[in-house]
Amino acid sequence: MIEVCTTQLKNVLLIKPSFFEDHRGEYLELYNEKMYKSRGIEIDFVEDDISIGIRNVLKGIHGDAVTWKLVSCLHGKFYLVVVNYDEKSPDFGKWQSFVLSDVNKHQVLVPPLHGNGHLVLSEKSIFHYKQSAYYDPSRQFTIKWNDPRFAIWWPHKHPILSQRDDPDVSSE
Repeated sequence: MIEVCTTQLKNVLLIKPSFFEDHRGEYLELYNEKMYKSRGIEIDFVEDDISIGIRNVLKGIHGDAVTWKLVSCLHGKFYLVVVNYDEKSPDFGKWQSFVLSDVNKHQVLVPPLHGNGHLVLSEKSIFHYKQSAYYDPSRQFTIKWNDPRFAIWWPHKHPILSQRDDPDVSSE
């Protein structure tokens, strides 16, 4: 079973899957198409991706106009930010944050024209996301993590960044 919760951002959903735990460990069904579709999530996912990061690494904020993403944390803990980047929307620039971890097992559904980025809070994290479209870097947008237009709050003020996420960072 899953619990689907609306958020402050239209079409961004917080999903709380149920899981089983006993003295042997844990069991979690990460995705079940029939169950998700029965809850109104009618998205056909075509690609699964994993990003592994260490504490204080900030990845993103990226998105495009066509892709839905279902984000989850397989290991560790991270701070996820979702930003409405639809310039035609009255909610353009609004953002919301979530803490996803291997303990709470929450997922976030990110719609097209919304960017998402995450900051690793644990020693190491494994960020997993399903995508409704194949990755195409030519249609991606990038929002700088500290863009003053959005005033996004991050729990760490000097994250480890890539050159893509901050052009002032030298590539090594």
